[in-house]
Amino acid sequence: MDSPTDKASFSQEEHHPVQSYIRPPRWWRYRQSMREYVAEFAGVMIMIIFGDGVVCQVVLSANGGVAPAPKGEYLSISFGWAVGVAMGLWVSVGISGGHLNPAVTLALATFRGFPWKKVPGYILAQMMGGLVGGGIVYANYIHAIDIVEGGRHIRTLKTAGLFSTYALDYMTNVSCFFSEFMASAILLILVLAVTDKRNAAPPAYLLPLALFILILGIGACLGMETGYAINPARDLGPRLLTSMVGYGSQVYTFRNHYWLWCPVLGSIIGCQTGAFLYDFLLYDGPGSIFSRPPTLTEDAQANMV
Repeated sequence: MDSPTDKASFSQEEHHPVQSYIRPPRWWRYRQSMREYVAEFAGVMIMIIFGDGVVCQVVLSANGGVAPAPKGEYLSISFGWAVGVAMGLWVSVGISGGHLNPAVTLALATFRGFPWKKVPGYILAQMMGGLVGGGIVYANYIHAIDIVEGGRHIRTLKTAGLFSTYALDYMTNVSCFFSEFMASAILLILVLAVTDKRNAAPPAYLLPLALFILILGIGACLGMETGYAINPARDLGPRLLTSMVGYGSQVYTFRNHYWLWCPVLGSIIGCQTGAFLYDFLLYDGPGSIFSRPPTLTEDAQANMV
């Protein structure tokens, strides 16, 4: 037999049902509004921790005072950057789309309808992710850098190249720009190809693996001459960090402001060109500025599916 308390509880529930909607707390709403930008920040930070980290390990360990034997070679750097991009993408792709690159964000806004109102926030988050990631790597390797440089008070371009890209001496300015432009165009063509559902795109969970292979290939085949920045946040974020920790203005004045016209403008123009070529010549899906509007027959078939 039910107790009076049970009957009272049942009667109360029957006449006053629990509301199905509960207003989330204010902090949760703020969190949700910032989630995409935080994902971009975290993705780039992780990418830089792995990428700049492997460069520091390989280059600094070549000094006998840092390690008894070298810990890697150029191929190690290519693998490290590929791992960094794949892990950064894994953190962010399901939340923000995994741009991790201002040049990619701008290309998607230009050709694929990514909202322009989100572009400034994405770029700021990516740049800050690069700066913080560079800072974490610098803190981790600061003692080894001191040994290579000859003291805490000495900071030269010899170790600034651990964090940002600096072209080889024999490269002309035009050749530097072309190398960065070409690699960035290839990056965007293949990013759009592996995400094109009408072009045998891999399942979403294999996208980090596809980008791992892509970045490994670009680094191993095209990266020697300029360091294959192919990403303004990857280069400028850590470059800001180096200027803040003692390297000074030399990181900007190198080769007549190389930082601006090669890893930044070269990457942006290259990605714009790659997106244009893929969408104008190859892409046959929705969302592009070159996509034709669907016919009535196609609309009817889509509704039947």
